Amino acid sequence: MKSPGLRIFAFAYLVFLYAPIALLPVFAFNNGTIIAFPLKGFTLQWFDQLFANAALGQALKNSLIIAVSTAVLATTLGIFAARASTRYQFPFKPGIMGLIMLPLVLPEIIVAVSLLIVLLGVGVPLSIFTVILGHVLAATPYAIAVLNAAFSSLDTSFEEAAYDLGETKWNTFRLITLPLVMPGIISSFLMSFTISLDEFIIAFFLAGEQTTLPTYIFSQLRFPKQIPMIMALGTCLVVASVVLLTIAEYFRRRGIAKTGAKDTGGFL
Repeated sequence: MKSPGLRIFAFAYLVFLYAPIALLPVFAFNNGTIIAFPLKGFTLQWFDQLFANAALGQALKNSLIIAVSTAVLATTLGIFAARASTRYQFPFKPGIMGLIMLPLVLPEIIVAVSLLIVLLGVGVPLSIFTVILGHVLAATPYAIAVLNAAFSSLDTSFEEAAYDLGETKWNTFRLITLPLVMPGIISSFLMSFTISLDEFIIAFFLAGEQTTLPTYIFSQLRFPKQIPMIMALGTCLVVASVVLLTIAEYFRRRGIAKTGAKDTGGFL
């Protein structure tokens, strides 16, 4: 039985969730510095100002370095953890995997402050490197969650056939297992990249004198004349995030179809 009240709730929820995002491009192309209706007219000057901003360019460069490094490290660690959790039995396995996945439920500010205290205590200077460490800690559980599904849906008979034909474990993993779970690896990489690029709290505490894109945006919110440029930047980030998540979802579904498993849900 279909409930009209449930439909109304779902519609109101979607409007509440996506209406602010939909307003980003509206004000990004508005020829006015005040974020309010009525609109003044169409303009591209905020995008011109955006691309000419040297400080923003440096912040974007730092964020891309951090995001790519985080995605590579988190995905690599995720492959090892997912492989171990889906193929092997070892002592205290549930507890160990639970500890690895713990950052999913821990408040980010607690993680950030804890890392800050530890890093300063051992004498590690705050830099892009420390931000990467924090982002890897936060992104790895998401990578494991994606890769667990990829490894769990993999038919072990392929690996057993390779062993029977004389292949070593390493060659079987490199030539058989990795190609079959590659869609999951790509999805994990893109998911970790997006999480790192958008993350603010850990970067705010661990970046030191370096500026990342989220911290730069936060610093500019104090200046009303910069708000339209931030709206333009937000529009670009939303488009980039949707594109990355769409690619990740495509490879996730491709991987599920390749293995013949049942699709129980995805990113989008």
